[in-house]
Amino acid sequence: MPVDAFLFDKDGTLFDFSETWNTWAADMLAHLSQGDQARVQAMADVISFDLAQQAFRADSMVIAGTNGEVAAILAPFVPQMKETELERFLAKSAATAALSEAVPLAEFLDGLLARGKVLGVMTNDSEISAISQLERAGVLDRFAFVAGFDSGHGAKPDADPLLAFCAATGVAPEHTAMVGDSLHDLVAGAAAGMTRIGVLTGMAEHSDLAPHADVVLPHIGHIPDWLDR
Repeated sequence: MPVDAFLFDKDGTLFDFSETWNTWAADMLAHLSQGDQARVQAMADVISFDLAQQAFRADSMVIAGTNGEVAAILAPFVPQMKETELERFLAKSAATAALSEAVPLAEFLDGLLARGKVLGVMTNDSEISAISQLERAGVLDRFAFVAGFDSGHGAKPDADPLLAFCAATGVAPEHTAMVGDSLHDLVAGAAAGMTRIGVLTGMAEHSDLAPHADVVLPHIGHIPDWLDR
């Protein structure tokens, strides 16, 4: 089937996961702990963040989880905030994280648009964070659809938010590719009946993604060559 549309995950796909989120996480934990090192360690443990390396481990639920899911496991260690307040804090904080583009995004996306492709973003981050980050990267206007876990369509690995992209753009699932760095992305793509493209700019290895993907690429910049093949 020809691919007429690409639905991208955000973190680990459009933006390199480690380069974008490791520093943010260290700062977030320091802020929430209010200087209590025991609380920093406890929070780091539950989100699988290596304090010595200042980096997420590959098994961290933050990689594909929603802000609500992260807030739920951090809440016992943040008594100064209600869980709903903590979720809002995480969303606002993530919206201002320093971004590291996986490839120069404007040039890459313009190349796909020149081929007549329809583009969208579906992230398990919040919609406000996604819009803010895409605006700061100067590429929001390239996307016909941007949704987060809180946009009313559900969250990955469910197929519903992916099918919402198809409904909004008029492109059939079988002519759409889901592009992502995690199993959540690829499982959702399979459930939606889409082509699945894995990329290695997140925390997963090739061996993790390959059984669930139609192709695994080093990064999204390889998509034009893949199309040409």
